[in-house]
Amino acid sequence: MGSSRVVAVLVDVMHAGDVHDVASIEGPTKMGEDQLHAELARPWTRAWVVREDARVVGYLVTWHVADELHVMNVATREDRRRRGIARAMMSEAVAYARAHRIRHVLLEVRRSNASAISLYRALGFFAMGVRSRYYPDDEDAVEMVLMFDVATGQIVAHADEVRV
Repeated sequence: MGSSRVVAVLVDVMHAGDVHDVASIEGPTKMGEDQLHAELARPWTRAWVVREDARVVGYLVTWHVADELHVMNVATREDRRRRGIARAMMSEAVAYARAHRIRHVLLEVRRSNASAISLYRALGFFAMGVRSRYYPDDEDAVEMVLMFDVATGQIVAHADEVRV
């Protein structure tokens, strides 16, 4: 188990040269290198990484479509968790959303992933739905959304619409 020490985190744009490290974070059952290269080639993909000693230790892939940002994947290398890396990447995505006048940020998270749900709530997300048996192992996904006031760009606080 890794340390829970929070470190200074620098979030950067993901490049093709990061794909091997990103794929190693994901492991064999998730996105492979070919899928990641294809993702980076899409004009609507926005992706960020965090590096330590020139190696990627966390990444975030989103899709910017019209006035929404959809979080597709976010992960931190197992030995680097609980150090603020995911929070920093999600904060970068929220800043991007504000800068591009996005109306809402959407994501799905495993119902059992209490730490991720807690992080998303701390950033202003609320639960708006549940997708039954969404994941390959039949676990439910909680749909979460972060809404912005169109005029001010401020996050709109909202209570959960479903029980998590």
